[in-house]
Amino acid sequence: MLSCVCVLLLAASALSHLDEAFLDDQWDQWKTTHRREYNGLGEEGIRRAVWEKNMRMIVAHNEEAALGMHSYELGMNHLGDMTSEEVAEKMTGLQVPLERQRSFTMALDERVSKLPKFVDYRKEGMVTPVKNQGSCGSCWAFSSAGALEGQLAKKTGQLMDLSPQNLVDCVTENNGCGGGYMTNAFQYVQENGGIDSEEAYPYVGEDQSCRYNSSGMAAQCKGYKEVPVGDEHALAVALFKVGPVSVGIDASQSSFQFYQRGVYYDRNCNKDDINHAVLAVGYGISSKGKKYWIIKNSWSENWGKKGYILMARNRDNLCGIANLASYPIM
Repeated sequence: MLSCVCVLLLAASALSHLDEAFLDDQWDQWKTTHRREYNGLGEEGIRRAVWEKNMRMIVAHNEEAALGMHSYELGMNHLGDMTSEEVAEKMTGLQVPLERQRSFTMALDERVSKLPKFVDYRKEGMVTPVKNQGSCGSCWAFSSAGALEGQLAKKTGQLMDLSPQNLVDCVTENNGCGGGYMTNAFQYVQENGGIDSEEAYPYVGEDQSCRYNSSGMAAQCKGYKEVPVGDEHALAVALFKVGPVSVGIDASQSSFQFYQRGVYYDRNCNKDDINHAVLAVGYGISSKGKKYWIIKNSWSENWGKKGYILMARNRDNLCGIANLASYPIM
């Protein structure tokens, strides 16, 4: 009981330091840094209230993390004036088809029992720089393009940015900025005969008519495979033997919105309510013995640890990371 009282007192002490003068200064700095302008004092007042609530939550969480209550820290970022509901609405976009055929890759799982402790395809030249999807629900396109980029680099030795906008505009089975699913994107590339490069078909972050041109084609796809639902070992095997894998997660928690460093684990995650597509590019284990997945997001380098998050591995698949995992075949 005494330790709980101490934690509450320390948290209250930390929050008391956030007086109005300090918050005013931090708010002005944040607006300048992220070039925010609002339509009048009414809108700014609303956004300031959201930002302040987020700031207090971040400070309270980090005080608890300093006491060993969490394995990760939070930090203010460019999403500071948005609620977690707004982020989920504007910056996720994973839509799982109600009916879909699955193509499991059981052979991978059966033949590998001992895996290396660390896999990181960023070090292998198979991962392009972090992108920013903006307020378009195109996470599925960035996840799909990232998996295709990894296979292209593995096959040819050439790392190239492929075009998420090509997928947003042309995958008719998906809804562009309204959301979509990764295997639909892989199937489009297969049937279309290729996907354009980012240079040939640049990202604009809004729905357009399809402008694919074979002269800009940079990669092709023979098909795709899906990892057995909920099987984290199979996902690790796929990462080890294949390369970067498209995955879906629950990204609706405010802790995810402001993740900064450490191994992310939020017991409020719902593995049955997956709303965001990202790219698994490896896995590892921390100095404290916590296993994690290395996840590339598409919310810019201002989010997370330069655009990446380490998500807890083998913790009941809490955020659903192994539920919707798939990868293309080249």
